[in-house]
Amino acid sequence: MATYDFDLFVIGAGSGGVRASRWAARYGAKVAVADDDRLGGTCVNRGCIPKKLYAYASHFHEDFEDAVGFGWDKAAPKFDWSRLVAAKEKEITRLNGIYAKLLDGSGVARIDGRVTVEGPHEVKVSGKAYTARTILVATGGHPHRPEIPGAELGIVSDDAFDLPKLPKRIVILGGGYIALEFAGIFAGLGVETTLVYRQTLPLRGFDEDVRKHVAAEIAKKGIAVRAGVNLTKLERKGSGMLAHTTANDTIEADIVMFATGREPNTKGLGLEKAGVKLGKNGEVVVDEYSRSSVESIYAIGDVTDRIALTPVALHEAMCMAETLFNNNPTKVDHADVAAAVFSQPTVSVVGLTEEEARKRVGRVDIYRTSFKPLKHTLSGRDERTMMKMVVDAASGRVLGCHMVGEDAAEIIQGMAIAVKMGATKADFDRTIGIHPTAAEEFVTLRDKMPDPVPKAAE
Repeated sequence: MATYDFDLFVIGAGSGGVRASRWAARYGAKVAVADDDRLGGTCVNRGCIPKKLYAYASHFHEDFEDAVGFGWDKAAPKFDWSRLVAAKEKEITRLNGIYAKLLDGSGVARIDGRVTVEGPHEVKVSGKAYTARTILVATGGHPHRPEIPGAELGIVSDDAFDLPKLPKRIVILGGGYIALEFAGIFAGLGVETTLVYRQTLPLRGFDEDVRKHVAAEIAKKGIAVRAGVNLTKLERKGSGMLAHTTANDTIEADIVMFATGREPNTKGLGLEKAGVKLGKNGEVVVDEYSRSSVESIYAIGDVTDRIALTPVALHEAMCMAETLFNNNPTKVDHADVAAAVFSQPTVSVVGLTEEEARKRVGRVDIYRTSFKPLKHTLSGRDERTMMKMVVDAASGRVLGCHMVGEDAAEIIQGMAIAVKMGATKADFDRTIGIHPTAAEEFVTLRDKMPDPVPKAAE
């Protein structure tokens, strides 16, 4: 039997890679994890964590305004961008330390450096070779930069957290979750924000009612929305820049940010040389156990371009560790994964959209409500919450829950348990709500929406 330096060699110390390393080591494997960046990957360093911290910061201006309706004197505190950046950096450094302690405490060898795959059982880190029975690719992804003239003048999400100063004007290209989140952040911090996206509505792939509602709400936040438009060129103009659009006009800005999707980090890894099959976007093609086309090489997380969410990468990591090192073959389960967009207001969903449900089961019952939250009856803010439930008409099973509004992510996390368990509309109906909350609306929905009128045959 061949002997190897390690039972498992993990490439990438993001959330998925760290989880896989720790659990494989817990099950008795000899494990190494290598990365040429800080521990924690995109989520900790350039994604989920700093992004939500900045979203909190940006929302305070509305909180100060809303307080007046509750008897507080009007206040307009001064915002200091450099203090936010420093506070964010301090928290990320703390999290990096926690990841290091977790790995060290699990007996995982940490190796710093750029990794290349040399074969089914061999990698090199900064020129030094290591062998492993199994190699796990967990290298994540990076922001896409569109191929337009002057694209090098723009920034991407990786750059947005550490700008030397807060711009006065920003143009954000994209209609996905990253674009909406940063539009809310910059607008909330007082930046003149223009959001440009090619579709007629943002958040392609989400439920149509969610897309319509969030589009209406973000327009109330002072964000200038240019729907159905794309950028064609960037050029310098003084200390700022000029963004040319497909509408044959230009938008002046200090910064243009591209939020046009993400791509798997496989370039230069040497995976093709090792025989690993890659997809059309450069993703590692894997089976339901996260195994690639090479039996000894696995891949999890964003690099596989399945569902690019940190909790999904953690789940995939656990399944891999169980399968390989705990004698418990465990398939990855990507059904009914809840998600949130920390736009302002927040979007959160679990399960099927109405469109998906109609294709899958045929007849569905739709329950939807839109209302002004209790808080804004006194604040006077023009913001409405929307909730929607998609139900299989034949079985009564709840197939999807969708929400746009404050605390949506916190509420949908609970709904996700019910949807995953196969709860029915009757189960929701017999659940007594907590009053007064927005969440209780999900258990008090009674009036079905009328079925859509079939489109006349052309």
